[in-house]
Amino acid sequence: MKPKTAENHYVLSSSPHAHARSSVSRIMLDVIVALLPTTLAGVWFFGMPAVWTILVCVATCVTTEALCRMAMGRESTVGDLSAALTGLLLALNLPAGIPLWMAMVGSVFAIAVAKQVFGGLGMNPFNPALAARAFMLISFTGPMTTWLAPVSRCCRAQAACGVDAVTTATPLAFVKAGQLDQVPPLWNLLIGDMPGCIGEVSAIALALGAAYLLWRKVITWHIPAAFIATVAIYALVSGRAPAHVEVLTGGVMLGACFMATDYVTSPITAKGKLVFGFGCGLLCMLIRQFGGYPEGCSFAILIMNAICPLVNRWTQPRPFGAK
Repeated sequence: MKPKTAENHYVLSSSPHAHARSSVSRIMLDVIVALLPTTLAGVWFFGMPAVWTILVCVATCVTTEALCRMAMGRESTVGDLSAALTGLLLALNLPAGIPLWMAMVGSVFAIAVAKQVFGGLGMNPFNPALAARAFMLISFTGPMTTWLAPVSRCCRAQAACGVDAVTTATPLAFVKAGQLDQVPPLWNLLIGDMPGCIGEVSAIALALGAAYLLWRKVITWHIPAAFIATVAIYALVSGRAPAHVEVLTGGVMLGACFMATDYVTSPITAKGKLVFGFGCGLLCMLIRQFGGYPEGCSFAILIMNAICPLVNRWTQPRPFGAK
């Protein structure tokens, strides 16, 4: 009988055994690619202030990540693109005219406090970009709620009055004040010709990015569908504003497709994702209607991030054969 050699032995490791040809950097790159349409739309409508905000946020997040990993004596994770994606998402959640030093402070908070303090990627309980946005909204309320009008309107004002920029209220502010006649028409809501955060104004651009992520199987339909459907149904029942206004304004599209679907801070089961999306949509609308802010998307997602472990436990599938 031929003796067994090392070449005849196989190493049996724990599951899973199938490799999906994906990596952290590949997934992050897919999300960045999906965000390009809404990024370009934001730059088109808000001009150079949007460009500078995006560049500052991305550069600060990447630099902070490198310095934090160096200070902790750990391997650099800049190459996985997660810090660059956090910076881009944070910038897209900010007004175009915000002072750049505030954008830098928010970026440092996103990486150093909301991410690296907990151990880095995969261990943060809250979405870093949304945590930084909430921090900035509380710390810099004035600049965070001052909105530049789209460039086309600014050009008209400059021609008429010689001013450098025009600030105006967002559609949600008009809804909050009961001035529905001031809300832009549907076409403006779809293309993004309205005041708001850099990356939340163009619903068409956000839909294109979401379609790309679904095609690449980076996300599933459960959270975006449950989130958006809950917002629309609440709007129909409450009568506060037309359903298309509630869905296409503010951060619903951006939050449902790009923020709430974050792998680390969202549930892992299909049933849990539906519950998570429903909770985000319901909390968003409750904050919009009864809260002090016109928008509640960021806080809604952060609250659901906090109870995500419970959602995972409640919706955990029963093992085969278990009683």
